[in-house]
Amino acid sequence: MLSATVLAAACAVVPATHATATGHERGPDPTEQSITAVTGPYAVSVKEVPAKTAPGFNKGTVYYPSSRKDGTFGGVVIIPGLLEPESTMSWFGPRLASQGFVVFTLEAFSLADFPEPRAGQLLAALDHLAATGPAAYGLDPSRLAVMGHSMGGGGALRAAQQRPSLRAAIPMAPWHTDRAWQDVRVPTMIQAGDNDFIAGAGTHALPFYDNLTAAPEKAYLLFENAGHFTWAVPGTQIAKYSIAWLKRYVDDDTRYSRFLCPPPPAPGAVLQDHRGTCPA
Repeated sequence: MLSATVLAAACAVVPATHATATGHERGPDPTEQSITAVTGPYAVSVKEVPAKTAPGFNKGTVYYPSSRKDGTFGGVVIIPGLLEPESTMSWFGPRLASQGFVVFTLEAFSLADFPEPRAGQLLAALDHLAATGPAAYGLDPSRLAVMGHSMGGGGALRAAQQRPSLRAAIPMAPWHTDRAWQDVRVPTMIQAGDNDFIAGAGTHALPFYDNLTAAPEKAYLLFENAGHFTWAVPGTQIAKYSIAWLKRYVDDDTRYSRFLCPPPPAPGAVLQDHRGTCPA
């Protein structure tokens, strides 16, 4: 694990004032208030995607910015975990879309699906979103990401492993029997809870993180007083760090680096542990 001093020094190499525009920045300059707000700068439209719309995934809901005056938007597909309906992840839809993303929350084919089929469903939904999203939602199909909770988090890791063109992955309280993630080449933020007795951080999230040896950037956040189902309800800090990671890597928006680097204090009221590289 890199120390806070080393991480801070790494960040100091490229001061925030020297950040250059990439053409994908969306929305006003971010602040602590804007990134933690329940609603971001974009009004959000919603479209239901019925079952059998396309092969490979069940059904879901797309949330997307109503206005396209700022150009196209990156996309993220999110799948829940074992025995969880789509509704457990639905809060991410408007929260992320209002910050400038096209968000597709899924219902798994079966609530009992393990990580491997969930990975396949994420990839199929990404393909559908890439094919339909440019016209329907203002999506840039070259800027896509995956998120998932529990077995969906394990599925997100597998999807990132199988599709290195993804811009970002966020496994949340991930569960998987596999520990070999050395060939994942996608910027990956693993989120975990210190009170998770289903996918314990010490046996799942942290070994997964340690084995992300090829990821160009990675982070591990262990949330304080967080159980396995903390991600099933709206969470300000979970949203904050998820938005920052997606903005930084899906949008190449260096304005959000400061929410990731210097690293947040740990242990503290929000995070018990934080590890990672330091994005410039």
